[in-house]
Amino acid sequence: MIQVVRLAKGFGTQILFEDISFTLGKGERVGLVGRNGTGKTTLFKILLGEELPDAGDVILPRNYKTGTLKQHLHFTHPTILEECMTALTGDAEFDQYKVEKMLLGLGFKMDDFSRPPSDFSGGYQIRLNLAKVLLADPDCLLLDEPTNYLDIVSMRWLSKFLRNFRGELVIITHDRGFMDEVTTHTMGIWRQKVFKIKGPSTKYFEQIMLEEEIYEKTRVNSDKKRKDLEEFVARFKAKASKATQAQSRMKLLEKMPELDALAMVATLDFEFNHKECPGKTLMEVKDISFGYTEENLIENISFPILKGDKVAIIGKNGKGKSTLLNLLAGELAPRGGQISPNVNLLIGHFGQTNINRLNMENTIEEEVGSVDVNLGQQRVRSICGTMMFTGDLAKKKIKVLSGGERARVLLAKLLAKPCNLLLLDEPTNHLDQESVESLTLELQNYPGAVIIVTHSESMLREVATSLIVFQHGKVEYLPESYDDFLRKIGWDEDETAVSGTTREKPSRQETKRLRSEMIIERSREISPLKKRMEYLENEIMKLEDEQPKLEAELIERTTSGDSKKIQETSQRLGSVRKKIDRSFEELTEVTIKHDALFNKYEVKLKELES
Repeated sequence: MIQVVRLAKGFGTQILFEDISFTLGKGERVGLVGRNGTGKTTLFKILLGEELPDAGDVILPRNYKTGTLKQHLHFTHPTILEECMTALTGDAEFDQYKVEKMLLGLGFKMDDFSRPPSDFSGGYQIRLNLAKVLLADPDCLLLDEPTNYLDIVSMRWLSKFLRNFRGELVIITHDRGFMDEVTTHTMGIWRQKVFKIKGPSTKYFEQIMLEEEIYEKTRVNSDKKRKDLEEFVARFKAKASKATQAQSRMKLLEKMPELDALAMVATLDFEFNHKECPGKTLMEVKDISFGYTEENLIENISFPILKGDKVAIIGKNGKGKSTLLNLLAGELAPRGGQISPNVNLLIGHFGQTNINRLNMENTIEEEVGSVDVNLGQQRVRSICGTMMFTGDLAKKKIKVLSGGERARVLLAKLLAKPCNLLLLDEPTNHLDQESVESLTLELQNYPGAVIIVTHSESMLREVATSLIVFQHGKVEYLPESYDDFLRKIGWDEDETAVSGTTREKPSRQETKRLRSEMIIERSREISPLKKRMEYLENEIMKLEDEQPKLEAELIERTTSGDSKKIQETSQRLGSVRKKIDRSFEELTEVTIKHDALFNKYEVKLKELES
């Protein structure tokens, strides 16, 4: 449990929040919401002790352990398996199975376990850090955008993990659907205060809007009443017959609080610059293939891109989603097949490579204006403003901006550029929830075509009319919604990619030998677990036989009034109950481990025989 008492924090003249108090109750899972720049990450740092508040206190129980995703990546062990083993504590210190299960859930393959962390991309290294945080089994998890580098399958796994997490959780995420799946409460920083409710974010925002409406009505009525009182005083204060009434109204005016009009809250306003394209078809993709090595990532896929199409590319990370987007953008050439664009096609491409190509020496205004020399300064400033770079902020150089701010600059360039086909690679990663909703609405109404890579299932449901799916080692075009895909096909959430190398099928004699070795190996691994299960089952039976006897004995001794014997029996009974609980807990863990190992070998044996 965490208690926050009268906390305040600001930087210079900017106040993030002041006089905020809240409690994080036992087992609560809280979604923290608020516009970018309102102080969500700063609040996290204060809770972690990494930042000092200007005022107030954070009260934690003794020995309370918090876990969070670190931005600085530092690994000290030669393999990812060994790196993750360091996160285990206490009795779980050598539980390799637990580590393997965590890594598989976060999208690593069995073949990856022996590879060094440095082999992996930044996104997968962040997954590795996430695995270590979850394995450490803290009392409280503080997760800031944990889904940014996950694919849909890993997100679904993480959602299930967090729903079953027994400690406290505070999570910041731009994906409202994911947040509402895993949380029990929603808390928001709004107008420098904190509001917390039980329930999903939709309920929270409804409550905020209701309170704003009530405040505004109260303010209008108060202003009218104040004006009436001021007019009465001005009219009658000089008249002796009305002087007393005027005086009382003056006192009433002095006591009346002045309610300020609510300041406008800055919001991203998306409106893409659509350029009409003659004809129905914007692009025709025919039997294209591509790979960075001899093995193709993409093999013989064909699909049309028509006006109004909203196509989502989905699948695990590393399977080729961004590569396909780069092929369509003309940044890569297909190994085989053909991409035929309409002669009037104008592409707007949002992707990591494009962010990296921003001119670091340009100001935001200059970079946005470079899209079209015919854009006037007023139009450029207007576009910068819609991306929340107002006034002098638009004069900042690209090189001093954060990653999220640079992503907003690229979005601003897309708004400035005339286009009729949008290619968007994870455009929501650096947006807050309200901005994601604004983007979603604009994409729904965009008259051109959209092809988007996103891990947000809620965005997939709201935007996508067709899919390109990477799964089971192949890619296919499906002219159906995401919910249709889930109903008809769904995710193979236990799918693990196998090595790209192929080998000859072993002979019958070799198969027999391998099968025999595998059964011996299975027995060697499973036997200790089986023995432990049998021991625990017998132990539980003995303890459950002893428990009713002790309960009867306690009743008898309570009747006799012998306090010493009552205490002794009560302690023995408490000890037996604890042992039963512990034994059941261990039995559950051992059984899960046993069954998983058994099933793993069953799969291997079937593969050997097929």
